[in-house]
Amino acid sequence: MLKVRKTRAEAITTVCAPGQPYELQELAVHGCRHRVFVNAPQTLHDLYRDNLSDLDFIIYEQQRLTFNDVYQQASMMAAAMVTDFGIEKGDRVAISMRNYPEWIVAFYAATSIGAIAVAYNALWNSGDLANGILDASPKLIIVDQERLDRLALCEGLPASLQVVRTRALENDYIFSLNWSDVLDAHKDSVMPEVHLDPDDNATILYTSGSTGFPKGVLSSHRAIINALLSWELDECLLIEMGVHTSVNLDFQRGMLLAIPLFHVSGLFVSCLMCLRAQRKLGCLYKWDTESALALIEQERLTVCSAPSAITGDIISAGRDSVHDLSSLRVIGGGGMHRAPKQVKSIGEFSDLLQPHTGWGMTETNGLGVGIFGNHYLERPGSSGLCSAVLDIRVVDKEGHVLVSGESGELQIRGTTLFNGYWNQPDATTQAFDGEWFRTGDRATIDEDGFVYINGRFKELIIRGGENIGCGAIEDAILEHKDVIEAAAYGIPDDRLGEEIGVTLYVHREIDEGQLREFLSKKLAVFEIPRYVVQQNKPLIRGDTEKIQRRQVKLEAIESLGLSSIKDG
Repeated sequence: MLKVRKTRAEAITTVCAPGQPYELQELAVHGCRHRVFVNAPQTLHDLYRDNLSDLDFIIYEQQRLTFNDVYQQASMMAAAMVTDFGIEKGDRVAISMRNYPEWIVAFYAATSIGAIAVAYNALWNSGDLANGILDASPKLIIVDQERLDRLALCEGLPASLQVVRTRALENDYIFSLNWSDVLDAHKDSVMPEVHLDPDDNATILYTSGSTGFPKGVLSSHRAIINALLSWELDECLLIEMGVHTSVNLDFQRGMLLAIPLFHVSGLFVSCLMCLRAQRKLGCLYKWDTESALALIEQERLTVCSAPSAITGDIISAGRDSVHDLSSLRVIGGGGMHRAPKQVKSIGEFSDLLQPHTGWGMTETNGLGVGIFGNHYLERPGSSGLCSAVLDIRVVDKEGHVLVSGESGELQIRGTTLFNGYWNQPDATTQAFDGEWFRTGDRATIDEDGFVYINGRFKELIIRGGENIGCGAIEDAILEHKDVIEAAAYGIPDDRLGEEIGVTLYVHREIDEGQLREFLSKKLAVFEIPRYVVQQNKPLIRGDTEKIQRRQVKLEAIESLGLSSIKDG
């Protein structure tokens, strides 16, 4: 084990000192004083332009695009957005597709000209997609075949919505332009010049709340870029502390993209983090363990950031695989802490492979706390130490700050926080306690500053890294004529972190197959419950007449014969 030479605070003082690459200074951001990186790119366009090269960037099946290729295609698409589609600064451009190279090109283009890139969940059904379009009011949406077909089923779409399709045939029920034709009309175009400010809005990513349709999280160029540099800084701090050593490789580093790009962790932690590091990004049509292992071997990928389920697939399959995975150096994750046995299995897989995880939210642009290597192996239940550009605290119900080891709500403030919920000023106000964002997560912070997430005050289920609102599931189920009451909850699962369970008070027993078919028209695939408990009596309620979700969940675990599961 490496000897720790400095504390994290001492390392920050050294690495972030004046004149250093990661120098920090306090700056007024939205009326509050926050720490920012002095040498950070000012906008996402600056980030793209400053990191051009002929090195490989996107690897997808037989297609290879360099950093220069992606920027040139983005310039062509950006020119089309401005001249053909009338996109102006502040307009919304929506993206809804698989992890195709065109996703990244479209994101580059939109954010380079001051448009707000709206990332729609590719797993949404047509009803969800329609709601997302009505919410964000994009002037243009870029879709693949599956999303084009769902778009054609949407009702009440604005007549002004313009559609570009990629890797897709025409749909007779909705007009769209072909991606390649749009680019061909702007061959050799340069990136349009648009003045951008660091605090201009750049993205809307959707996150599930405890009730209703997901909220659109609005973030700025500055917030996103400071998150990216914070993750870079974390590696430098680990080296300064003596926890990690830098290794020089004789080949280009690369990352396996194992998370959808509409996720904050797929888009920022995986994709944009590759830019300054000049890492290539290996993309898959869909998750397949054998294809992933082959891609890691073929491209000598060094990093994989993945949910617990996919991490487990890689480790278990990798042990007996014929593929050479010796290039792999880091397996990261987030969204929900891994089971300690999985952390241990990563450490045992190879002497070169290091485990990593972190905690963050869409509202923090993925940044929060992180933990790596031996720190993680020694504290497998922790999510890590706080980022240098953020502050964290734990408070009780009255808002009093708690001391180390006491459990309460985790709150966070700093440069990378979002600007607000799109079209929901009341929700934005309620989400903050002064400068502090109320995460809704129950946590403790130990005397060394390591954060432990112990549960959630918000009624959310995290399945394979996907945030799922209990209220949305319950609302859909309650539309069934035989359901009187419904309570949704997460049931601990070794592979996915949590699976969805529901307990129903019903008029008469419902066939589970028919129930899932009913829900498939109202919920995304990942939102449909795996476990269903039905009863002919009301659900347990407390003194305030609220359903006692935790007690309902414990009884369900018992009735399903899952008593060996420890409630998280």
